[in-house]
Amino acid sequence: MADVCALLVAVVVAFPLYWMVLSALRPRAELEAGDATPFTLSPSLDSFERVVLVDGFGRYLVNSLLVAGAVVVLSTLCAFLAAVALTRYRFRTRSTLLVMVLVAQMVPIEALTIPLFFLLRNIGGAVPALGLNHLGSLIIVHMAFSIPFAIWMLRGFVAAVPQSVEEAAKLDGASSFTFVRRILFPLVAPGVAACSIFSFITTWNDFLFAKTFIISAQENQTLPIAILTFFKPDENDWGGIMAGSVLMTIPVLIFFVIVQRHLISGLGGAVKG
Repeated sequence: MADVCALLVAVVVAFPLYWMVLSALRPRAELEAGDATPFTLSPSLDSFERVVLVDGFGRYLVNSLLVAGAVVVLSTLCAFLAAVALTRYRFRTRSTLLVMVLVAQMVPIEALTIPLFFLLRNIGGAVPALGLNHLGSLIIVHMAFSIPFAIWMLRGFVAAVPQSVEEAAKLDGASSFTFVRRILFPLVAPGVAACSIFSFITTWNDFLFAKTFIISAQENQTLPIAILTFFKPDENDWGGIMAGSVLMTIPVLIFFVIVQRHLISGLGGAVKG
């Protein structure tokens, strides 16, 4: 019975993905005719060609990779160091900082978009690379939303490392920095992988911030904006929309496959911690 239920859930979850790929492979005539059959006898790559030939598509792809990669590396590193400080060291404001990190996750993104717009506009006056119309604005904003979640997740992994391991390392002459870099980090690597996949997916699929903060600099737009090209006032190009969505999903799948084993063990460790 459990296997049947699991199979049904898998079918329900996978069906939208299947329909997305099917719609991307349908010829335009079938899409315009509203063909709802769950298959096509004449698959076509025309929709993918239209997406790839969009002006600036390659640049959009590179921008998305740069932003997602920078957010994953920087937010994971900052969250790991913060989790170590908040877990293995005791200081007066530790509880206050933990509460602030938790509260930061409760505020809706939509409520912060307008304040962030004015904040980035002011920051851009002092540091243009972090202001509006620059990729730095997307990186810094996504880091601000990724770090709190990563800190809470990594706290469980850091706390699960016995204190005796650190004491043994110090007896062998290792400094605190050496312990964190050579011993603690490899032990919490599953948690780091788990945090990285969530940061990557959130940043890669972002449309709101990319549309809000990159106003006029077309060369700094990200990949979701390329799909916006196929939304037209008179008639949407659903083949192009679905093909673009498929192409956007591929990097996420590749990244997920790379960290899959660490992700599974990482989620288990977070629950245990």
